[in-house]
Amino acid sequence: MDVFSHGLWSAAIYKSANIKVKQRMKTWLAVLFGIFPDVFSFAPLFIWLFGGLIFGYSNFSDFPSPDATEPAKPDTLLIFKITSLLYNFSHSLIAFVVIFGIAYLIFKRPVWEMFAWLLHILIDIPTHSYKFYPTPFLWPASDFKFNGFLWSEPWFIILNYSSLVIVFILLRKKYGGNKRDL
Repeated sequence: MDVFSHGLWSAAIYKSANIKVKQRMKTWLAVLFGIFPDVFSFAPLFIWLFGGLIFGYSNFSDFPSPDATEPAKPDTLLIFKITSLLYNFSHSLIAFVVIFGIAYLIFKRPVWEMFAWLLHILIDIPTHSYKFYPTPFLWPASDFKFNGFLWSEPWFIILNYSSLVIVFILLRKKYGGNKRDL
């Protein structure tokens, strides 16, 4: 799924949860954790690509097609290998559990907003195919990846964003514009 949808679904779920729970969670923090896996994975690549445009050592025709970036091949540029490694880490259930456990030990309580990261991984498993960054949810224990459908299919984009609009309209209608859960 696209990074904006991950952030919006995280916001919707945590806003809804805040209505029901006694100890409020920070929606903004959940949104950050919801987009974390993609930002963490792809920020270095985008910095490298756009840095090349700005400083003149590349142009748009030098940008590889998605087929050329996934999976990283031995002769691929280092930046694509780094992106693949970061993607494996940030989209792994095992890595999530380890980092969640470390946060629990540090803060002596569960950081519930981190579950938006878990939600991101679970949503990506069926919405990524072998064609472009299938989700390595069992990495590093296994290279197994599920061949789902592409989140960029027009029918899914329409369904996804329509659902988000409906969810936010319902939240607004039912609970108003209360900002205390932010």
